[in-house]
Amino acid sequence: MDRIEQYRIFVQVAELGSFIQAARLLKLPRATVSSAIQQLEASTGTRLLHRTTRKVSLTTDGTQLLLRARQVLLDIDDIDQLFQSHQEQVMGRLEVDVPNRIARRLLIPALPEFLKHYPRLQLGLGSTDRAIDLVLEGVDCVIRFGTPQNSSLVVRPLGQVLLINCASPDYLAEFGVPAQPADLQDKHLCIGYMAGGTTQQAPWEYCIDGVEHSLDLPGRLVVNNAESYIAACCAGLGLIQVPLFDVQHLLERGDLVEVMAAYRPAPMTVSVLYPNRRQRSRRLGAFIDWFTTLMAPYLKA
Repeated sequence: MDRIEQYRIFVQVAELGSFIQAARLLKLPRATVSSAIQQLEASTGTRLLHRTTRKVSLTTDGTQLLLRARQVLLDIDDIDQLFQSHQEQVMGRLEVDVPNRIARRLLIPALPEFLKHYPRLQLGLGSTDRAIDLVLEGVDCVIRFGTPQNSSLVVRPLGQVLLINCASPDYLAEFGVPAQPADLQDKHLCIGYMAGGTTQQAPWEYCIDGVEHSLDLPGRLVVNNAESYIAACCAGLGLIQVPLFDVQHLLERGDLVEVMAAYRPAPMTVSVLYPNRRQRSRRLGAFIDWFTTLMAPYLKA
């Protein structure tokens, strides 16, 4: 096994903290992964990893090598692709994860043109709202709404999406049309929403003169994904707060109605997040540039 392949294996073991996980991600036998690390330690003349029955961690020398090895692998990728055409430079498999509504309504319908433009690219698409470990799960980037919680990732904000308050015509016929947030507490129901990975229902939020406020409102239903959230609103089960682009077609058809337009929530940031070691990947850059253009019409001006 050559030194470059040993570096690739070492980086995966170091980032995942596990020989088993690295072997699974690289689709190699565990014995091959262990042998590569042993050979690398023998050739460098130093121990790179602390091994216990439960955990693998870097030594001081291992930490230094990890920083250098990451850069070497990026430089090799650049050299390999240096004299290829633009489309040929974007090749290999890219793993991304996006919210389900983004995947179904926005990304997938536009994918044929994107993949036609990059014929040597293969896309692995996950559709979740939950927090994921990008390194552990082998994901190159995620699209997420709101304030990112993981400070170890590179965060590239794309802009802000408008949020609105809405309900179905049937709900409004039964409960009346709220004129202001004060009307909600005694006369109305909201549909509760718990984002993936959380156990706490999000409050009802609104802005007055740029100042954000929140209310805890009663409701008979709590859901944990956007599809159910919007479907429950269409069924007349209560009020929701949702990105405008998510329900624009329902508003145009009359299935939903915006209410309290003067008391919208603060716009929500949409960002691309990815591990620092993939910062210069051409396929990742191509995807981010394309998705940024795709998302642009739905962002706040």
